[in-house]
Amino acid sequence: MNLNVKRLTVKYNDLVVGYLEELVNGEIAFQYDRDWILKGFSISPFSLPLEDKVFISKSEYFGGLFGVFNDSLPDGWGELLVRRMLLKRGLNFDSISSLSKLSLLSGNGLGALCYIPTQSDSKTKDYLNLDQLAQETKKILGSNNGVSDFDLIYELGGASGGARPKVHVNIEKEEWIIKFPSSMDPLEIGKLEYQANIDAKSVGIDVNEFKLFPSKRCSGYFGAKRFDRTDSRRVHMVSLSSLLETTHRIPSLDYMHLFQVIKKICVKKEDLYEAFRRMCFNVIYENKDDHGKNFAFLYDEDLKGYRISPFYDITKTKEKFEHEMTVLGEGNPDKKVLIDLAKEFDLSMKMCEKIIDDISKLRS
Repeated sequence: MNLNVKRLTVKYNDLVVGYLEELVNGEIAFQYDRDWILKGFSISPFSLPLEDKVFISKSEYFGGLFGVFNDSLPDGWGELLVRRMLLKRGLNFDSISSLSKLSLLSGNGLGALCYIPTQSDSKTKDYLNLDQLAQETKKILGSNNGVSDFDLIYELGGASGGARPKVHVNIEKEEWIIKFPSSMDPLEIGKLEYQANIDAKSVGIDVNEFKLFPSKRCSGYFGAKRFDRTDSRRVHMVSLSSLLETTHRIPSLDYMHLFQVIKKICVKKEDLYEAFRRMCFNVIYENKDDHGKNFAFLYDEDLKGYRISPFYDITKTKEKFEHEMTVLGEGNPDKKVLIDLAKEFDLSMKMCEKIIDDISKLRS
């Protein structure tokens, strides 16, 4: 295992996007491939415009990487698995370089970007016994020992983001992400997230295809079909926080930022109303885990531009004191603040009032 990788080729569906290289002073440089500049698109419109120049990140958060590349790295559950995998080999996750971490990624990683050379040959597995996998993840969360098949769990979940344990599986030639309860979750968390997705869809929010997978141990496991995969192709995806080169671990964003980004990079104005629905849903439904990595943008090859991704990670989090993302500076905004933001972007008051009324009915 090479933990001192100095150069990587960045690829998108077998096309070369550009190159990452660690410089003598420890900084990491990125440069687009010249063919990509002629035929491709900006993978991060604010930080990496489509220009023939060397880019060096000044962010303090991502170990020398730009946010769009940091999005590729596992987070939460996935990072825990990578740390355990390296620990088994006597290696410290925190001591290896950012480019080495990118080289460890499997094909299950989020979004479209891949990094060559890769040190992983794992692929998405076909549908497996979910109750058994849930038990294995529970062992991992409880102790470093006693896991009967850590390698399988790592292969299925080592590229994951988010706090809850999850696996990436193939179901009838489609890629799905299926979640299991964490040590802090009630056993019925899957059914609760399933209901939250039903509620969001019922008020017109663009929710990705989802399903409650059966279990003999609980009411079921929540699963979502991956929206960064389509027809055997990978779809480029970048989170709101990474577009703005800030970390989702420190609350620093406002919904104003989301709307400003949509106005700048999204092809369709309708995405502003979609964002308004999601903001209102999160506030009224009390989904306070609405940080900048839970909003993302997809590059649409047909539209030749960006669009907001489907809504994801939808849960009630009443235990949180206030929202991760404020609304015009308010951590617990009321209807007036929601409307004030709509006015800032010249949205139809009639449509916005109806959106708020429809979502409010979910609580009655």
